[in-house]
Amino acid sequence: MGKALSFLAADLGAESGRVMAGRFDGERLSLSEAHRFDSRPVRLPDGLHTDVLRILTEIQHGLAAAGKDAEVAGVGVDTWGVDFALLDGGGRLFENPYHYRDCVGGGVMEAAFARVPRAEIFGATGVQLMEINTLFQLLRLRERGSAALGAARRLLMMSDLFSFWLSGRVANEYTIATTSQCLDVASGRWATGLLERLGLPVAIFGDVVPPGTVLGDLLPGVAEEAGLPAPPVIAVGGHDTALAVAAVPAAGEGFAYVSSGTWSLLGAEIPAPIVGEPARTANFTNEGGVAGTIRFLKNLCGLWLVQECRRHWGRQGEPDSYDRLTEMASSAPAFRSLVDVDDPAFAEPGDMPQRIQAVCARSGQPVPQTKGEIVRTALDSLALKYRYVLTQMEGILGRRLEPLHVVGGGARNRLLCQLAADATGRPVVAGPVEATAAGNVLMQALALGHVRSLAEAREVVRRSFGIATYEPRPGPEAEDAYARLPPKVGR
Repeated sequence: MGKALSFLAADLGAESGRVMAGRFDGERLSLSEAHRFDSRPVRLPDGLHTDVLRILTEIQHGLAAAGKDAEVAGVGVDTWGVDFALLDGGGRLFENPYHYRDCVGGGVMEAAFARVPRAEIFGATGVQLMEINTLFQLLRLRERGSAALGAARRLLMMSDLFSFWLSGRVANEYTIATTSQCLDVASGRWATGLLERLGLPVAIFGDVVPPGTVLGDLLPGVAEEAGLPAPPVIAVGGHDTALAVAAVPAAGEGFAYVSSGTWSLLGAEIPAPIVGEPARTANFTNEGGVAGTIRFLKNLCGLWLVQECRRHWGRQGEPDSYDRLTEMASSAPAFRSLVDVDDPAFAEPGDMPQRIQAVCARSGQPVPQTKGEIVRTALDSLALKYRYVLTQMEGILGRRLEPLHVVGGGARNRLLCQLAADATGRPVVAGPVEATAAGNVLMQALALGHVRSLAEAREVVRRSFGIATYEPRPGPEAEDAYARLPPKVGR
């Protein structure tokens, strides 16, 4: 066992960002939070934007806090997917990027399908067709007559942008590029033919680099401000889900996973993309993973409903912790009312408790009244959606997937993990909670030669973090609830 190495991971999620310090001694990894901050978007008169300059400042504060007592070996940044920034020829930012929860609709997808059939878009990109995808965001900007889009010289996804501001190198990292629906899934290069047919500028898409690429040393000004010795900045795998899956503590193949947070991304790890009609009809996606893997998955609304309920109640002067809300939900009746967690009614921020109640009322179900009943409705519905999507995926792959690994923030929600085991009828292995940060650090270690393979990185995770297993409980409740799912719940 050699000298412990320190790595800094800037991990930016839809609700909050943090800079994590990871110490790796060659056998085990430990993580500590150096700085946490709010990363929620800001509403301006023209829409919802990501405040990237404030986030950059917070990252720099986190680097300073994390690195003051350590000799830092590397820095990596990961973010959510699909969102992007537009730069001019000198690398200057045109405007604060729009956030994916900006107003959707307006028929932009239908207009795209009129020019290029949806089957062709999926066949080229292999990506689940969603209005929030970069491709459709770009089309929306074009329809708005965006001056930035017309003048832009480069497009960077969010993690690419922050990595550029830290290292000075402009590059598009592969895993997050695959979330854009602008990348050709077969070649790993930009789908220029598709972009041209849709009237989008091709020149703004630059070279795609693989996860684990060393971009360059931390810029002198940033290093001086943070008190660091200019460690390398590494394109670790810019998409947070790619890193969370890299940290799944699986010992073999044939498992399924849920990266559980604001979104739930339920999928399997496969060697090559699947773009046939069954995958397109079921609206699955093929996203790039690390170490040459493909993440075959579906994006589901995750704990967003619970997060928005908590936020609404807090604004009403009734704050509760997530643990307290889960405790209330545990005492509420099981599978009493069900909603489609992906119902468009739940897409935007707002009065989520009232929206859940309204959907239940419209479908003729008992209307949840208490906080516990409302949260229980959301968690029951999410667990049953897991079963539906897992069944779809197994049908496409032609094999059973077991166990179901749950990583990310949802791994600490014991009720959800047990409900997922009950609903799917298979063991749920929960943890690590900090999967994305662990994946970020281990990809840095892999890039610099301190870890030899993805399998070895996962072995480090198994040695380093507490993992809980939830066995499915016998009984008809979950089965009966699944049989009476409303048609909208994924069917």
